Amino acid sequence: MQQLTIERSEPGMNGKDSALKPRLKRRSTFEYVAWVVCSLIGIGVLFSVSTNPNFKWDVVAKYFTHESILRGLMLTIFLTVASMALGTLLGLALAIMRGSKIKPIAATAGVYITLFRGTPVLVQLIFWFNVAALYPNLSIGIPFTDISTAIDMNALMAPITAALVGLTLNEAAYMAEIIRGGFSSVGKGQIEAADSLGMSGAMKMRKVIIPQAMPSIIPATGNQVIGMFKGTSLVSVLGVAELLQSAQLIYARTYETIPLLIVASLWYLVMTLLLSYPQSKLEQKYSRATSRLPRKAKPVVLTDPEGAAR
Repeated sequence: MQQLTIERSEPGMNGKDSALKPRLKRRSTFEYVAWVVCSLIGIGVLFSVSTNPNFKWDVVAKYFTHESILRGLMLTIFLTVASMALGTLLGLALAIMRGSKIKPIAATAGVYITLFRGTPVLVQLIFWFNVAALYPNLSIGIPFTDISTAIDMNALMAPITAALVGLTLNEAAYMAEIIRGGFSSVGKGQIEAADSLGMSGAMKMRKVIIPQAMPSIIPATGNQVIGMFKGTSLVSVLGVAELLQSAQLIYARTYETIPLLIVASLWYLVMTLLLSYPQSKLEQKYSRATSRLPRKAKPVVLTDPEGAAR
C-alpha cells in the first residue's frame, strides 16, 4: 500500500493570488496640490482663531472646568445613558411587534414608529412638558372598580422628567427600525432551521435571531448614542440645566456669549471623540467582513489500496 501526500495550501499562501497582493498607487500631481492647499487653509484658520482676541481663550480656559459646567455635563451624560437604555428596550419590543404576524399588533407598532419619526423631537419635548394642559389629573386603576390612583401631571412632568420621556420615546422609534433591519439581515434558512428544531418563538429570538443580527445593529446603535448625546442640547428649551443650558445661564450673567458657547462645543466634541473609540472597537468585533489570517498548509493523505499513485 502506497500513500501519496499532497500539500494543500490556503488561498494566498503561495503569494500567487494577485487579488491579495497590496498594490502601490502612484499619487498624482493633483493630490500633492490638494495637500498643499488644504494645509495652507488649515494653518490660516488656526492662526486666525488663535490670534483673534474676540474668542477670549482665557475665559474659555476659566469656565471649561467650572462647577456648573461639569454638573451640566454629568446631567447630559445621564440623559444620554438613560434615554438610550430605555429607548433600546422599548425599540426591541416595537421591532418584535412590527414583525408580528398579528396585524393589529404590527399596525400599532407601525403607527408609533411613523408618528415619532415623522415629528421633530423638539416639538415632542415641548408637547410632553405641556401634557398637563390635556390631562391635568390622570387616574390609573382597574376598570369597573373603585380601585384607582390619581396622578397630578403638573407635579409629575417636571422639566427633567419631560426631557427623559421625550428623548426615550423618540429614540425608541429609531431603535425599532435599526433592530428590525438587523432582524431582516438574518437568513431565512437560519429561521427555518430553528423552526425545524422545534424552538419556541422566544428561544428562536434569543438563540438565533438576536445573536446573528448584532453585527448589523451595533454600528448603527453606536451612531445613535453619539447623536443622542448631542441631541440632549434640545432639552435646554425646557429649562433643564444640562451642558448647553449651564453655559447659557453663565453667559446670561457675564455677557460672554462666544467663549461659553465654545466651552460647550469643546465638551460635546471631546465626549463625541470618546464615544467614537468604543464604537469603532465594537464595529471591528462584530464586523462580518473581518479578514481571516491564512492558515498553515495541511497535508492530505490519499491511500491507494492497490499501490497505484494518484
